[in-house]
Amino acid sequence: MQEKTEMKRELGLLDSTMIVAGSMIGSGIFLVSSDIAKSVGSPFYILLIWLITGIITLIAALSYGELAGMMPKAGGQYIYLREAYNPMVGFLFGWTVFTVIQTGVIAAVAIAFATYTAELIPWFSKANVLLKLGAFEFNATQFLALLLIAFLTYVNLQGVKNAKILQTVFTLAKILALLGLIVLGIYFGLNSDAFKLNMENFWTPYVTKVNADGSITKELLSGVVLWAAVGAAMVGSLFSSDSWNNITYTAGEIKEPQKNIPLSLFFGTLIVTILYILANVAYMMLMPVAGSPEGASVFERGIMFATDNRVGTAAASMIFGTAAATIMALLIMVSTFGCNNGIILAGARLYYAMAKDGVFFKKAGTLNKKGVPEFALYIQAGWASLLCLSGTYGQLLDYTTFSSLLFYLVTIIGLFILRYKRPDAERPYKAFGYPILPGLYVLIATAICVILLIEKPDTCGWGLAIVLLGLPVYYIWKWANKEQ
Repeated sequence: MQEKTEMKRELGLLDSTMIVAGSMIGSGIFLVSSDIAKSVGSPFYILLIWLITGIITLIAALSYGELAGMMPKAGGQYIYLREAYNPMVGFLFGWTVFTVIQTGVIAAVAIAFATYTAELIPWFSKANVLLKLGAFEFNATQFLALLLIAFLTYVNLQGVKNAKILQTVFTLAKILALLGLIVLGIYFGLNSDAFKLNMENFWTPYVTKVNADGSITKELLSGVVLWAAVGAAMVGSLFSSDSWNNITYTAGEIKEPQKNIPLSLFFGTLIVTILYILANVAYMMLMPVAGSPEGASVFERGIMFATDNRVGTAAASMIFGTAAATIMALLIMVSTFGCNNGIILAGARLYYAMAKDGVFFKKAGTLNKKGVPEFALYIQAGWASLLCLSGTYGQLLDYTTFSSLLFYLVTIIGLFILRYKRPDAERPYKAFGYPILPGLYVLIATAICVILLIEKPDTCGWGLAIVLLGLPVYYIWKWANKEQ
């Protein structure tokens, strides 16, 4: 196989923006508002959670813009952490990304794609078990998820040009489809009973708990308990807004990376933030936030108790009636397809950078004749596929939402460190609002991390354990490289 020594710079500003937005928009925006509604009750606090998520994501993205301008190299955030701290910190990030964050998301998004495909083609249902060996079952949903990962990996193996075209087409399609849902939702909801009910209960926050007998209990929230609930509820919105940093991994293939990475981070995260807030406004125009798990209709179940948490489908049914399930299935299929393409494209570049530093499989640091890291794509696809088969991807995402936020926090602190360590370094773009806005991010992200550790110790504990497991692996890898 002929190998290239350099990546091709084929990604322009539009391509980069589509990778940012496309990697962020998956299935989360159509699902997680249900759990957020149960946690805080009030329409105001639901929108506040999405607004805070959007603001801190934008601040982080603008801060990353400075780092990207300083170090426009393949690997992105891994490079920033390595340079701000030391190689071990960079490795711990890359280790966590490979073992669970990137591959776990690829697996979960592929399963989501297959699950919604099964609504249109029932053969792909989880109930269709293709193979059973003792306790292990291989179903048709997993089969389609594996096919999707294999297909998108194949597309990316053909070069970044093919991958970027697919990414742009699918990202634009889902942005337009989501915009359509928002516009129609607001139009049909203007004079609805749901809108009036939500306005009457706009400010009062409360947590809703389902009892063993199926009844529900509501407890008013205030003071510290309220803000703890807000912080804990942000797990869903943060997960839905994640993966924006993936564009930094592809810096080696972006034209004028010092300019286009910061701009794509800004435009991509801004577009998604606006869409997410407006989508929740549309949901509330069509359905009441409060509801009952025993409600006979979509309206009676409300956002809180939308069937299987499918708020997007429930909202669409208020517009399209019985056709809603099909429409939303198609929208989420388009959304998850494009999302996974962007994540698969970006992730391999991170492992490529690690391999160049001698802390990943050496072969992952080579390029094929199309100028892409072929082995890195293969090993990423293989591990993500194993996670699909294991069925643990959902738990892994719970574990790593905390870990992702922790690394974002550490990276933004790294911005301050590099300003001190390298005051004269070339910075084509400087973080907007420095030091106030990056400092604000550090405070908010720290508060959320503390809240999550208190409110969800098991989940966060496993997330930390996965990160710390990388410590012995790092030293083993360094020792193995010395022995070679």
